[in-house]
Amino acid sequence: MEMETDYDNIRVPWVEKYRPKILEDLISHEEIISTINRFIGNKQLPHLLFYGPPGTGKTTTIHACARQLYTPAQFKSMVLELNASDDRGIGIVRGQILNFASTRTIFCGTFKLIILDEADAMTNDAQNALRRIIEKYTENVRFCVICNYLSKIIPALQSRCTRFRFAPLSPEQMLPRLDRIIKEEAVKITEDGKKALLTLAKGDMRKVLNVLQSTVMAFDLVNEDNVYMCVGYPLRSDIETILQTLLSTRTFVTAFDTIEKAKSKRGLALEDILTELHLFVMRLELPMSVMNKLIIKLAQIEERLTKGCTEGAQTAALVSAFFICRDMISLES
Repeated sequence: MEMETDYDNIRVPWVEKYRPKILEDLISHEEIISTINRFIGNKQLPHLLFYGPPGTGKTTTIHACARQLYTPAQFKSMVLELNASDDRGIGIVRGQILNFASTRTIFCGTFKLIILDEADAMTNDAQNALRRIIEKYTENVRFCVICNYLSKIIPALQSRCTRFRFAPLSPEQMLPRLDRIIKEEAVKITEDGKKALLTLAKGDMRKVLNVLQSTVMAFDLVNEDNVYMCVGYPLRSDIETILQTLLSTRTFVTAFDTIEKAKSKRGLALEDILTELHLFVMRLELPMSVMNKLIIKLAQIEERLTKGCTEGAQTAALVSAFFICRDMISLES
């Protein structure tokens, strides 16, 4: 039995293994947590609306609240959670949610909690049906609406909830928790490996742990190159090679072929190359008119990529942008 438990612990994703269980364990958003703690202390929890980017602690926060509000025995009967994987059309709102909200639990003298995760995927009809239930059963139930995009929640629903924005986490906030997990899991990691993890995550703690665990499983050492290799992100050396090609290669065809080969060899996405290339371009000493032209063209290529244009054509556009700017510099000089 012991062996099975150890095996299960090995298989558990670190995101779940190290998910905070109580509000005090959360690593940021002190103002939000202290406000919610006061609500719970006064037993006056309002309807809540949590919004912000993924991996910033929205779902973890409400789960920690629920554990603070209810005993483990009460949890199942007092909390209803519907996630993005569940059908949350108007039928579910009028059926499952309405049934749960309209019934009282005799032996527990407090309100129930309904958690609607990824609520921005709900239809407008379902959200409109929900606002009436929120009003009608407010004595019996509290709602926590969680979403990434506040604009996809109808104003009528927003006005009935107390809103909290969960901002992306800063590297300074994530580093102590990352160090603790590295120590607990005995991970061999370098300083540039940590920096690469925090840079790639862009404030998403879930992404930090997922990339860390993936890199540990693929390599013996977690360093910058291994982290980037694991997620298929361009290495600094790749970007330097591409930039050198764009700045010095004489013919369009040669530059295009060199970049296409570099992309296919490592399986790189042009969008990732552009993101990193932009940082290098900003350090170049170019005339202001040339720099403006180049940045505008890079922005246009990125926009076309996000709209679904093919990468081959946009790679050609990238090479063209640099060739145009090189011609501008030669004319100015």
